[in-house]
Amino acid sequence: MPPLQVSAPLSVPLLFALGVGAGAVATLAMDVVMARIDEGTTPPQVASGVLTNTDPDRAPGGVASAVHYVAGVLTGPLFVWLYLVASRVVGVGLPAVVAAATVCYPLMVGFFAVVVLPRSRGLPRQRLSAIRRAWSVEAAVYLLVLAPLVGIAALLL
Repeated sequence: MPPLQVSAPLSVPLLFALGVGAGAVATLAMDVVMARIDEGTTPPQVASGVLTNTDPDRAPGGVASAVHYVAGVLTGPLFVWLYLVASRVVGVGLPAVVAAATVCYPLMVGFFAVVVLPRSRGLPRQRLSAIRRAWSVEAAVYLLVLAPLVGIAALLL
């Protein structure tokens, strides 16, 4: 494997720090979409309900907000790590960004749909596909904002 291409010893830690910021920006972009689609605000409520063992419709809003923003911010560095791994396999730049997004999207959607949502209680089955669909759209928007930010940052470092 070729060595990781970085211009300075601090580039990789700086890229992870920028990933945190990019994750925050992408989460704010996701908020815009969440407010506009059916069941858009439900995924954080589902996570809050799972963490507090309550019905998502009665789950603490503060916990939902905290989970949403912490997960969004921390997914930024996860994406950076995926980008760095991909850059060793497919090369830096656009191929690595696309590869990282291709891996990150099913991880995001799958974690929610397979781990979090099934642990939720009190949701009618009729709502589950709408909630999954909302999360799928929100995750896509998140990555459509995050991926270019990380890709540009990686190229500039």
